[in-house]
Amino acid sequence: MDEVTRGARALVLCPDVRTLTYDLDAAERLAEAEGLALAIGVEIEHSAILTVRQMQPNTLFGSGQVQNIATWCEQYECELVVVDGALTPIQQRNLEDKLKRKVIDRTGLILEIFGERAATAEGRLQVELAHLDYQQSRLVRSWTHLERQRGGFGFLGGPGETQIEADRRMIRQRMGRLRRELEQVRKTRALHRDRRGRAPWPVIALVGYTNAGKSTLFNRLTGSDVIAEDLLFATLDPTMRAISLPGVEKAILSDTVGFISDLPTQLVAAFRATLEEVTGADIIVHVRDMANPAHAAQKKQVLDVLADLEVVDRDTGLGEIPILEVWNKADLLSAERLEELHSVAEGHEAVVLSAASGTGIDDFAVQIASMLTAKASEVTLTLPVSDGRRIAWLYAHGEVLDDAEAGEGEEGPMRQIIVRLNPKELGQYNTL
Repeated sequence: MDEVTRGARALVLCPDVRTLTYDLDAAERLAEAEGLALAIGVEIEHSAILTVRQMQPNTLFGSGQVQNIATWCEQYECELVVVDGALTPIQQRNLEDKLKRKVIDRTGLILEIFGERAATAEGRLQVELAHLDYQQSRLVRSWTHLERQRGGFGFLGGPGETQIEADRRMIRQRMGRLRRELEQVRKTRALHRDRRGRAPWPVIALVGYTNAGKSTLFNRLTGSDVIAEDLLFATLDPTMRAISLPGVEKAILSDTVGFISDLPTQLVAAFRATLEEVTGADIIVHVRDMANPAHAAQKKQVLDVLADLEVVDRDTGLGEIPILEVWNKADLLSAERLEELHSVAEGHEAVVLSAASGTGIDDFAVQIASMLTAKASEVTLTLPVSDGRRIAWLYAHGEVLDDAEAGEGEEGPMRQIIVRLNPKELGQYNTL
């Protein structure tokens, strides 16, 4: 984050292009853009929706609108102009020339946030790759002072190679190295998922639109102190903790990066390794902010991303991994709205709660435990009393329904244990 952006006085603009279709209406998109701007620490002095009947190739906005923007910049003393849409490199450069201000588009804004928030080495790798992918067209084309010939030899570039070509080549090489490193990260994650798959503990993945309350729910269930601010993209790096549930001694809870509409294509690719944690889950918990008027459109965005990961079917929204919807932020809803949601939730895989206040958390824990044990079956096992390791394992990981003496066997006194195990636990037991 550069000093010009953080703390800058900003003008936030939401272009409403008549030839495009949007999942959110203009007011909701403007509110989200303001949230993104606040997430990088700027001070919003003014915001507006601008209707664009025909996109101008040089500036996106019409000449009259550009003049209005310039007037607002002067009136509100803005140093930064945030455009909630995709600007071409030429449009961005021309707007900066005409406005004499720094201009940043939606993709650049999200990249700024991700660059500031990424905490792990993997997260930083992903952000750098996304930045390079975004800027290789933007920065290189604006470096007109580098458009000069230079000679060279060996790997420094052949005779007559321009500086701009050399720079493009360096960016491509760096991106190639980053992609190889991220591929190694992906393989490592796959090995970890495979190891967890062999472990007896089920994995629960929290997903949802950014700022839906995933980290607050995560903290409520685990007693952790993961960053949970009222900011878009407060969480970027996946976090895992062990939790206990009714009838389930141990489960692994995973908090993931929030989804957002029109996520930059560079980040969809770069953060695939992070989102792939979801594909190894036993249950997906979709946290929804029911106090947000756009919650239905946000749900569609989340399901679209899960479809991209081949976790759910794009048409039905269903997949092999069970999904429980958490209708969060009940503390911000009216009594009438809460009653309505509770009545609807009874017929769906959904639970109404407030992660902030804790209301409904016990119901959520019971529901999750019920889903985890839904495929469990009763198994009758006869074991020698001396096999304390297996007996202890059954008590630790299954629901023991009966334990009685079973006479003498070849290995001495025997016990007959009737235990409820799910398919994963039974597979684990058979490998002991």
